[in-house]
Amino acid sequence: MAIVAEKAKQSNKRGWWNQYRKEAVVGWLFLAPEAIGIIALAIFPLLFSLFLSFTNWNLIGGFKEMEFVGFGNFERMAEDSKFWKGLKNNLYFTAVTVPFGLIIAMIMAVLVHTKVYAKSLFKILFFIPYICSTVAIAAVWAALYHPSSGPINQFLMGIGIDSPPKWLVDSEYAIVAIMVIAIWQALGYQMIIFLAGLTQIPEDIYESARIDGATGMQQFWSITIPMLAPTTLFLTITTIIGSFKVFDLIKFLTDGGPNDASTVLVFRIYEEGFINFNMGYASAMSWILFLLVIAVSSVTWIAQARGKRA
Repeated sequence: MAIVAEKAKQSNKRGWWNQYRKEAVVGWLFLAPEAIGIIALAIFPLLFSLFLSFTNWNLIGGFKEMEFVGFGNFERMAEDSKFWKGLKNNLYFTAVTVPFGLIIAMIMAVLVHTKVYAKSLFKILFFIPYICSTVAIAAVWAALYHPSSGPINQFLMGIGIDSPPKWLVDSEYAIVAIMVIAIWQALGYQMIIFLAGLTQIPEDIYESARIDGATGMQQFWSITIPMLAPTTLFLTITTIIGSFKVFDLIKFLTDGGPNDASTVLVFRIYEEGFINFNMGYASAMSWILFLLVIAVSSVTWIAQARGKRA
């Protein structure tokens, strides 16, 4: 007890600024740049956009022209036909690109994993579109989709289709054409992630299934798909988020047209914020998009969790 009391006295002599607090301050100083960056580049813009969503602010006029309008921007949204058109296109885009992209990527991953030699080469070849510039990819596909001289329509006319779709300049097919590009571009990334998941499945499970007489298709349905569930969930959520952020392909290829046929929410936000300079209304739409992404991702997560319990 005497030794403990002596150490306590020595600690009190050192005062409040002891070694423990010095080390704590040094640690916080190391964390400060990251914390300042998060606050300045993430938290503050997020909160500022929330504030702007309740205002009517023309970006060119400066802060002196900012006017608080409450829920006026959200009420305006309910009557904005272009907003609802963009939301409809976004949901359509997500409903098509996410399941079709993941199904194709999973099948290709299984084929590369089990049936193909030189796997590393195929991984690189399929991954190249994902890391290439989206603008460059869009330029190539714009040439492929050309209504009269593009290779796609030339092929269709060669097999007897006299009036093939005009693709990017056709209001009925413009969004479909962009979906094809989006699925193709993301295919390599999704396939690589599925391949990583496949390598984690023990080969002993497949050997036991083969001994029991399971066919390849039965193994795929009963082993591969259930074992890839965590990977599929990760890709589903990230792909959903990516589908709601699609912008560059639409801006380069169609600029939201023709007749708003390929307008999506992000393009509508860009149009209001950086063309019409109506930052308040653009911020309100961005928050609706943010809540929509959270809702869709949460539903996907909950459905996956209930599937596991079942």
